[in-house]
Amino acid sequence: MTNSSALSPETWPFSLELLATPAYMVGGAVRDALLERRREYLDLDFVLLTDAVKTARKIASRYKAGFVLLDASRQIARVVFDQATADFAQAEGANLETDLRRRDYTMNAIAYNPHTGELIDPLNGYADLQQGIIRMVSPKNLQDDPLRLLRAYRQAAQLGFTIEPETLTVIRQLAPLLGQVSAERVQAELAYLLNTPDGTPWIIAAIEDGLLQTWFKSAFSPPFQGELGGSPNLQGELGVSPSPPFEGELGGSPSPPFEGGLGGSPSLQEELGGSPSLQRQLGGSVVSTRLTAIEPSAVVLAQTWADLGNLLSKPVGDTLKTSWLGVAKLATLLSPIPEQAEAELLNLKYSRAEIRALTTAIKYLPQLQSSQMSLPEQYFFFRGVGQVFPTLVVLAVASGTPVEELAPLIDLYLTPDDQVAHPTPLVTGTQLIQTFNLKAGPQVGKVLTALGLARAEGKISTSAEAIKLASQLLEDQ
Repeated sequence: MTNSSALSPETWPFSLELLATPAYMVGGAVRDALLERRREYLDLDFVLLTDAVKTARKIASRYKAGFVLLDASRQIARVVFDQATADFAQAEGANLETDLRRRDYTMNAIAYNPHTGELIDPLNGYADLQQGIIRMVSPKNLQDDPLRLLRAYRQAAQLGFTIEPETLTVIRQLAPLLGQVSAERVQAELAYLLNTPDGTPWIIAAIEDGLLQTWFKSAFSPPFQGELGGSPNLQGELGVSPSPPFEGELGGSPSPPFEGGLGGSPSLQEELGGSPSLQRQLGGSVVSTRLTAIEPSAVVLAQTWADLGNLLSKPVGDTLKTSWLGVAKLATLLSPIPEQAEAELLNLKYSRAEIRALTTAIKYLPQLQSSQMSLPEQYFFFRGVGQVFPTLVVLAVASGTPVEELAPLIDLYLTPDDQVAHPTPLVTGTQLIQTFNLKAGPQVGKVLTALGLARAEGKISTSAEAIKLASQLLEDQ
């Protein structure tokens, strides 16, 4: 153990002396420390046999940190520091081992005593960590909280692990129970999968294993598979074959996810360590060839347009986890009918910004895939899609549209002062109202739109010319 490990009290935001005895660190912090995975933000979990909430209050008071009582009946509290959170929970059962045996997977059922430096591992979770295996503690534990079923796929993606065969069998049997879990919790797990470099094959595995059937009904209907099927164009350009979908050279994605934009990487099979068990789980899948092609499509685009790759890595909103590339992945799981897609997203409690981004992408994708647009069509297209454009381009390429057909539009979008993609008004609505003694209303908006299009077409370039054209337009009405 190094001094930088979360197991070392020197890294904690509070003194070990304030921690009651006995007390044990458990969960992801222990697992990641044993795997030597470093975290910028500390997320600590402690189990105490007595006085869990009292201890949390004392620590919060001493350091003037935030205090949250998460569950009074189960005696769980959280202390929030600037760069860390620490959860304190009363042990479930008479002793620590009883508590550990109620956890989801053996790798998460390892405890560490910071007072003695001892690891407590009654379920041999450390051996599973060393082998890269996710093994259930018991079927009942998964049944008690069905979100744990989906969590196995998320943690497999994040850690590069495989799911032990007996555990996978139980997950498939219990899969319908995930429909009983709150939408917010399911969405949080999906966010991790969508933003994790190796998340895509595990999303497909979760669909094939029946976990997401309640939430993405379109992904289980025959039209879905036909709608999202591959094309020779796409397969030739990206090396993606429809069956099985993970044997080709898929490009992959960087690690950590999207840091510094998108770049090339070895094949997906190499990134997954050539895992035969995962390949068997996913082999022959045709659930979504297009979902498989999203990340390699983004890589191909970023190799020519680095700025596009950087935009795809950014979140949809400042407080949202979903990136624009994640939006592209999520769109492949939804109905191609915007209204139906919106219903699925509302059911999953997505934000207005995310729903707007996804329905816009679905609505405008057919237009982007159609024949070349005229300049006026391009103008209104860019007005409609706005900042969703990078997501749309990835979806189009993943669906088989040749990159060279999209290149002119991409160049327009990446030119900040281009008046087709990013129009700026020569006059404002207020100026029109004052100059022509108009009332605020649709008429003003129509004139402004016509002026914007005229500028994009090169017919006007100054405010005076805009006012003159506005006068003509108003006379013609």
